[in-house]
Amino acid sequence: MKRYIILIASLVMQLCLGGLYAWSAFVPGLADGYGMSQTQTQLIFGLTIASFTIAMVWAGRLQDRHGPRPIAITGGILFGLGYLLASFSAGAFVFLLIGIGIIAGAGIGFGYVCPLATCVKWFPEHKGLVTGLAVAGFGAGAIVLSAVARVFFANERDVLELFRWIGIWYGVAVVAAALLLSNPPHFKAIKGKAAVKLGQLLRDRAFWSLVIGMLAGTFAGLLVIGNLAPIGLSAGVSAAVATAAISSFAVGNAIGRVSWGYITDKIGRISIPASLLCLAVSVALLIPGFSSGWFFIIIAALMGFGFGACFVVYVAQTVTDYGAEVVGSIYPLVFLAYGASGILGPTTGGWFYDISGSYMLAAVAAAAISAAGAFFSHLLRSQKASKQEQEKILAEVSEPA
Repeated sequence: MKRYIILIASLVMQLCLGGLYAWSAFVPGLADGYGMSQTQTQLIFGLTIASFTIAMVWAGRLQDRHGPRPIAITGGILFGLGYLLASFSAGAFVFLLIGIGIIAGAGIGFGYVCPLATCVKWFPEHKGLVTGLAVAGFGAGAIVLSAVARVFFANERDVLELFRWIGIWYGVAVVAAALLLSNPPHFKAIKGKAAVKLGQLLRDRAFWSLVIGMLAGTFAGLLVIGNLAPIGLSAGVSAAVATAAISSFAVGNAIGRVSWGYITDKIGRISIPASLLCLAVSVALLIPGFSSGWFFIIIAALMGFGFGACFVVYVAQTVTDYGAEVVGSIYPLVFLAYGASGILGPTTGGWFYDISGSYMLAAVAAAAISAAGAFFSHLLRSQKASKQEQEKILAEVSEPA
């Protein structure tokens, strides 16, 4: 029974933290109400993702040593404080950048890794499925917070007031859920200077297989997320359909996270190239520039479905390769590829449009990179180090600090 309570708590945490992807709902309020430029609003969002991924590396190692509860509580406090600081910023860019971009972003990183590392320990026989359920909550967070934002703004309430609401209620919810997290009785916190030997890890083909796959998949997915509405408009769909495609992508993303979790439990490491090829094919459907409204919405859902795999299959494979005991130390290093994609993907899509006046080249590049990622990730995996070499990567966890 306890493990199901922990799974529910993990879903609540991820649902709150996943509001990160609803950022575009706040942009009009910041631009119209406080004169903020588009570049400034996107810098805040980009810094949030960067802080998220960087903090996750540190948080993962800490939760391996001290357990998930204190690290997740820290994440909830940072997340709430960041949004509260932003709410009292009076629209000043520097305080919004610090509050949301740095403090709340770090809070997301501290909170995000703990449910993932905890759930795979409680459900070792279904590590892919429970990971999918946990990160589906993160994907669905944008849907929930976007709906809340629409209600706020429909009643002519200020965006900074919404930030205050997020800081208080979401912050409390994350901390409350964090209090329920714990490792199974047979797992002990790692005592030592490090959970993994980084030098050996960086020489392991299996590790680079994970990194390349994550980079390729999130590059393609974030290129689409950052430019989805303009892609639709340039293809001739209406503004209403382009907006609906954003929700369609989010729904496909949430469904994909659960589905790929189930799939990876069934087919194992093949789920990585399979998911990347699925994403490549769905993005390639954009290349002809379809103008049919409903078909564009369907394509968006398919792309979201493929993108959702990026947050499931790599966690499960990390556990398979290195063990659940150190997933909190190794997976964040893989996840840094997502942070790089957050900068490269959307920017590349916009750059291709600027030089060509079309998103055709962007779609080609996204599909090609995803397909190349499938090939090279599988190639490295087929030539991975022996089990003895992988075991050398793990530190002596009994070594005293």
